[in-house]
Amino acid sequence: MFKNMRSKLIWLATMIAGFVLIDIGELTGVINGFIENALVTIGINIILAVGLNLIIGFSGQFSLGHAGFMAIGAYATAIITQNISTPLGFYLAMLVGMIVAIIAALIVGIPTLRLRGDYLAIATMGAAEIIRVIINNLKITNGPAGMFNIPPLASWPTVYILMCVTTVIVVNFIHSRAGRAVMAIRDDDIAAESIGINPTKWKLAAFVLGAATAAIGGSLHASYLQTIAPGDFGIMNSIALLIIVVLGGVGSITGTFVAAVVLGIIDTVLQNFGTLRMVIYALALILLMVFKPAGLLGHYELSFKRKRQIRKGAAS
Repeated sequence: MFKNMRSKLIWLATMIAGFVLIDIGELTGVINGFIENALVTIGINIILAVGLNLIIGFSGQFSLGHAGFMAIGAYATAIITQNISTPLGFYLAMLVGMIVAIIAALIVGIPTLRLRGDYLAIATMGAAEIIRVIINNLKITNGPAGMFNIPPLASWPTVYILMCVTTVIVVNFIHSRAGRAVMAIRDDDIAAESIGINPTKWKLAAFVLGAATAAIGGSLHASYLQTIAPGDFGIMNSIALLIIVVLGGVGSITGTFVAAVVLGIIDTVLQNFGTLRMVIYALALILLMVFKPAGLLGHYELSFKRKRQIRKGAAS
């Protein structure tokens, strides 16, 4: 127990150190507005991709509906904060977005999670498109024109803290009894069912948790950018998140962090290349996948506890 607590304290210290370094960079002028915007984008992408990796990498469900749940969180925040433009209103909006996303995930998940592979991907993609079309035709969402002048209630500290919190929640879920059940179903659902594990129940649990994190990411996206439109949450947005998951390593939370940072840096560096930027970006992705087909880290996870055990074994 003490060993586990020491590992948790190291992770906590690492998260605090990251916050302090960014804050120092802001105060000294090393991090300007452009870099801050890139860091916030990376943080939001990490929140979204960690939730998607839980669905794809750990529960084995090939979902392309993440953008739909992100849209729910974004529009809930836009609508509520335009009427309650306070931090309390922002967090209330985020909570409402999560609740609506969870309800939508249950409606989508109960009939579709019995499907597998390509069939599940098509079903979730269709569900996300239904959400986008509904948003596109509602008066309260301002239809295809989108919503503007959303109160800027999300800053980089908000994004950083929520990135850490959502990651901790997802990682704890993975290492819990529920997470072990989910991974058992991923590896062999027939064998898992034979020992009393309900595949639909636990796959749905992972799907719902992933949808809730997507709503958080959408809420931060809307509040930080202050402008959203239905076109921001199409299939290409889901594919962009899928790229982060696959590039980092399906089933690796550490890989998701690394891939989000790498792609964020590449995208930032290529800003001055105009339309050529997407060609270079695509070539970089192709080269990375050719030389690292299992992703940058594969299934590897950074673990301070494991490293300490290796050092002790080497010393003995």
